[in-house]
Formats: sequence, C-alpha cells, structure tokens
Amino acid sequence: MEPERIEAYVDAAAAALALPLHAEHRPGVLHYFGFAAELAELVMAAPLGPLDEPAPAFVPIGPGDLRDDGAGER
Repeated sequence: MEPERIEAYVDAAAAALALPLHAEHRPGVLHYFGFAAELAELVMAAPLGPLDEPAPAFVPIGPGDLRDDGAGER
C-alpha cells in the first residue's frame, strides 16, 4: 500500500472514530499500519483451493498442553 493511501486511511479512520492522533504518535502509527498492510498482502496472496474452508473454531492451548518433546501437539 502506498504511503499516501496509508496516511489517508489512518486520518479517515481516526476521524471516524473520533480518535485523537497526536503528532508525536503519527509516525509510529503510520509505520505499523504499513507493516500490517504488508502482512495482509502476504495473507491475501496465499492460494486457496476449492476445498479450503476456515476452521470451525480456534481453541487456544496453554504451555501445559504441549508435549514434553516440544512438538506442540496435544
């Protein structure tokens, strides 16, 4: 996403939410929004097949749920 579009979006979103964006915070907000936009482009570029569907539910696990060998399986 081009820097001009990022700036326009951040300004419009802040105005729509009545969210004050202080001048000293603006460079960081623009940087991280640009970073998020780059990540979104990577996700959107992933090919999906006709049988790909979203998971029915996300079930988080805790550290105690991991196997001893560190494989990350329940």
